[in-house]
Amino acid sequence: MIDARKAAQIAQQYLRSVYPDKQFPNLQLEEVELTDDRKFWMITLSYVPPDAMVLVYPLPREYKIFKIRAEDGEVVSMKIRQIK
Repeated sequence: MIDARKAAQIAQQYLRSVYPDKQFPNLQLEEVELTDDRKFWMITLSYVPPDAMVLVYPLPREYKIFKIRAEDGEVVSMKIRQIK
């Protein structure tokens, strides 16, 4: 079983591999959760969109949530997470 640190690392690597031509300024880990059945890690990452106006404060962020199988680290899904 992979630990939380490894799951977060896998999520970051996956994001960069899916969008190889995109930059992810200020990429940061927001949330880590192991599902109740201990089968999946739910990892939320955020970043400042490349086309964001840097003069706006606070900087807008985009969020992605990754579902990663705890047994072997396979990414099962990546979704946009809406923050209100």
